[in-house]
Amino acid sequence: MVSRISFDNNLIKAMEVFVAIAETGQVTIAAKLLGITQSAASQHLRTLETTFGVTLLDRTVRPVKLTQAGELFHRHTLRVLNEVEDLVTDMRHQGARPISRLRVGMLASTATTLTPDLVALAKDEFKVDDMTVYAGQETDHAGLLRTKQVDLVITSNPLYDMDGLERHSILKESFLLVLPKSYDGPTSNLEEIFKRLPLVRFASTTSIGRRTEQHLRRLKLQAPRVIQADRSSMVTACVARGMGCTLLTPSLLIDGFVERMPLNIRPLPIAGISRTITLLARSKELGALPNRFAETSKRILITQIERQMGQTGLNAVEILSDE
Repeated sequence: MVSRISFDNNLIKAMEVFVAIAETGQVTIAAKLLGITQSAASQHLRTLETTFGVTLLDRTVRPVKLTQAGELFHRHTLRVLNEVEDLVTDMRHQGARPISRLRVGMLASTATTLTPDLVALAKDEFKVDDMTVYAGQETDHAGLLRTKQVDLVITSNPLYDMDGLERHSILKESFLLVLPKSYDGPTSNLEEIFKRLPLVRFASTTSIGRRTEQHLRRLKLQAPRVIQADRSSMVTACVARGMGCTLLTPSLLIDGFVERMPLNIRPLPIAGISRTITLLARSKELGALPNRFAETSKRILITQIERQMGQTGLNAVEILSDE
């Protein structure tokens, strides 16, 4: 007989952990997304399996897969967590201070630039008194939204496969060729550049790294030597030291300009590639706040990018556009 369950915060937390594991297929990644230890995540899972007397995951495969009982539990858990979130949202919109707590995910490359103004906007205009910002890659944002660890994200993946989101465009930006300031070789032929300089790019474990790799492959361009990193500041630092060249967007170059790294920025001498930055939030939960955040983010980023492009002689209008 299944024991009587106390619907307290521990059960809700265990459900959140289970959904995160089901979505990511790995206990380690799920624990990281939720900000808990791997052992704590495993304990939550064991508690659920003991309580209901079932096995929820097939642990003999990697990534782990849901059992039949796990599939059923996943459907019910999503419904329960959605109801809990609806309750929190409804309560949040009561009274004179409807949004007291706000959790935001941002691209690491833009977080330093955007955070101060967005925190000020949240506090001054929307009376938010508790705001948490998480900086990371776009792959982190999908998990944070799906597990409801954040209320909105500013990201480069519009997540069209995820229902129930409102999307606010911020900007679309083209990739640029980034060379060391000291480089004096050809700049209009990537094949010739790659013969002289290794390609420094985002790691293939990141979305932007995979996109860059795929684009070069489509154009039948191959960089014989590659250095990989998972943060834009690490990529630009290597280029500034003369260790290679890279392909980055203006927003990915912000930290490099702020730190006055010696870089030579030029238009990309191949067929173009671009990325979009979008604000995503669960539909109708935050009222006017998502749109105001998107408008403010657009203004800040465009201003910053126009300033840095002015230093290179490039026309910002040609590499930026509204989505």
